[in-house]
Amino acid sequence: MAGKTAIDDKDTIPNYVFAKLTSTPLLAQKYTHKNHIRLKYRRAYWEIKKYIDDFLSGKNLENRFIIMPGLRSMGKTTILFQIYDYLIDKKKIDKNRVLYFSTDEMKGYIGENILHVIDAFIQKVHRTTAVELDEPLIIFVDEAHYDKDWSMTGKIFFDQSRKIFIVFTGSSALDLELNVDAARRASEIRIFPLSFEEHLHLKYGIDLSENFSSEIIKIIFTGNKKAVENAAEIEHKIIMKAIGAGVDLKRELENFLCYGGFPFSLSLKEFEVHEKLAKMTDRVIEMDVFSLQSFSTDTRNHITRIIYFLAMQNPGGTSDAKLSERLSVSPTLVRSILDVLEKTHLIFSVKPYGGAGKIVRKPWKYYFLSPSINASLRYKLGLYNNTDREMLGILAETLVASYFFRIKETLKVPIGIFYDADKEGVDFLLEDIEGKIIPIEVGIGKKNKRQIKRAIMKYKSEYGIVISDTQKITMDENIIYIPLTAFSFI
Repeated sequence: MAGKTAIDDKDTIPNYVFAKLTSTPLLAQKYTHKNHIRLKYRRAYWEIKKYIDDFLSGKNLENRFIIMPGLRSMGKTTILFQIYDYLIDKKKIDKNRVLYFSTDEMKGYIGENILHVIDAFIQKVHRTTAVELDEPLIIFVDEAHYDKDWSMTGKIFFDQSRKIFIVFTGSSALDLELNVDAARRASEIRIFPLSFEEHLHLKYGIDLSENFSSEIIKIIFTGNKKAVENAAEIEHKIIMKAIGAGVDLKRELENFLCYGGFPFSLSLKEFEVHEKLAKMTDRVIEMDVFSLQSFSTDTRNHITRIIYFLAMQNPGGTSDAKLSERLSVSPTLVRSILDVLEKTHLIFSVKPYGGAGKIVRKPWKYYFLSPSINASLRYKLGLYNNTDREMLGILAETLVASYFFRIKETLKVPIGIFYDADKEGVDFLLEDIEGKIIPIEVGIGKKNKRQIKRAIMKYKSEYGIVISDTQKITMDENIIYIPLTAFSFI
């Protein structure tokens, strides 16, 4: 609830709204331009733009309640301001019809909630009610998770008026906070770290219009030989484009693994990226973890130690019991911490393949959402060496895991991501909707066929995939070889 002053002063909320309408154009300029040059756009921008274009034209009035969850520092605010810039500059929408505000700032300044701010925008600025609106309004609510009633607010305005388009951004757990009624009305655009394709486009302006990403996904989930040949042709065109732009793809990918993946990393030096990512991790702990679950103050140090412990580990699985013994805390607390860290999407787990009993008995593997997060935590601990092939191998496996996690979250394939818990098992096992298993082996350096052949036989798979620093996409019998550079375009 608002504090006494905010409630008593009937002009507090309207004054805040008018101040936001006045200051937003300056903020938009700051976020959307660098050295007076307009920043390039991420994929999410084009998704939201299409929804807004359809809304303004009356073509589609269903997708007007958008949620945009994502880890901190993903560029969600920049995307909002780029859409604002588009509306004002290209669509010539009146500035007073587009409201942007950040919920954490709003809470700090006036102690109010989203519902009251939007009400004031409609009633005091536009002299009407949501039900009686006759012209479209666009509302951007940043950091919505600071108001526990944000999803109900979205539902209310969705139901009251077909003239309101509203976007909520927030932590990665935003979609978990949707109540049932709001979930039926909302459209989700989840924001992930940059893909290598986005990185090349934003940094060098390389336009990869061949839709290479979908071709790689098709290879992985069909094993079709013709698809492999088509992807190999596109791969060659991309290599030629990169050469033409003076970009060494292999070297650029290694840099991307170590300190790429976040929009801010495009304009900072390597050590600055590491420092910023370490601070981002601290803010996830301080702001997001404790907003999702109540822990004692002492637990703050345990959370930090768990994160750094995971960063130091070679992939291979980490049990609650092992962490509990290492940190001298209860396995129950360790499990609670790991669960909430997964909700923030700072980390995610990959379970061993098998029945429920096997999942309980065997350790789970934990990966960071971006390999550069892992690299930055190692940097802070003095364990970072960007020429260390073993470390690059760990980062490569993290990248592959994070890409599989992303396509599972967005495309709903595969339905399961596992690892082979056998001593010489492959790195990943993907399960498709029909229950078929696709074994995946990942690495920096030459990979022999033994492990992948063994997995193909063991799981009766039609084919297996090796992702490594091989030269080009090829298929040898029932094994598909995908260069890490090509895979990273997903």
